[in-house]
Amino acid sequence: MARDTATSLSDKCVITCACSGVLTQKKHCPAIPYTIPEYVAECTRAYEAGAAVVHLHARDDNGAPNFRAQRYQEIRDAVSAACPILINFSTGAIGLPMEQRVGHITGLRPHIGALNMGSMNYSKYSAERKTLVFDLVFANPFADIIYLLKAMNQAGVKPELECFDTGHVNSAPALVDMGILRPPLDFSLIVGVLGGIPGTARHLAFQVDQLPPGSTWKVIGISREQWKLSAAALALGGNVRVGLEDNYYLPSGEMARSNGDLVAQAAALCRAVGREPATIEEARAILQLDTYKPEA
Repeated sequence: MARDTATSLSDKCVITCACSGVLTQKKHCPAIPYTIPEYVAECTRAYEAGAAVVHLHARDDNGAPNFRAQRYQEIRDAVSAACPILINFSTGAIGLPMEQRVGHITGLRPHIGALNMGSMNYSKYSAERKTLVFDLVFANPFADIIYLLKAMNQAGVKPELECFDTGHVNSAPALVDMGILRPPLDFSLIVGVLGGIPGTARHLAFQVDQLPPGSTWKVIGISREQWKLSAAALALGGNVRVGLEDNYYLPSGEMARSNGDLVAQAAALCRAVGREPATIEEARAILQLDTYKPEA
């Protein structure tokens, strides 16, 4: 007897691939894309391995971060011509004017726009060197969050709520009550960044317990803990994000040769727990992307 659509979709996992990032460099992992052909190749590999969504930060050909809408358009157009993967643009930046942080969202209208839900210390510690590798303050006050949400609403772009700690999750209901954030909500639970919630399955489960009913969510595990956290998310019914922005290594400790390697591992993990990677159309339905329309 065939299962109904809701039951079938509940067994599907939307795999997102964060293929580039803004801080990672080729000296860390040679597969990180800089050029347009490299973006196309990496996004296509991710799609063919089972990803339904690609999360993009634009880079110049030399690897420097690029926040211009034109560069995002060049990447988007080239990737979309090569494969049908859903596009998620970042809005995260430090010290950038708000108009520039959202210009590629309002001008290009990707399927999804990443939205950081709070401020934090954003750091990485090296136990071997006994020092911080980097130490930043990632400022996202409510005024900026509201600005970005209003811009996304006008463009008809669904926000992906990126939450590094419990307070970020619990900021969402106030924005819903204001009428600025429109359910159904989609959360990204980022665990394992120094300054945010620790990267353990217990902390992830606590975050999930805070989510508003009816929300979709995924885990973003940082570094090699990504695989344990992905397994926990799959068991809890969530989606997963992998990719060279977050982690370079396969569970074996071998460095990934491409984003496709990481996505293939995530797809195998899905199947190992009795779930399946969502197709593009299934991902659209699970994330309810078609409920988001431009404001009149």
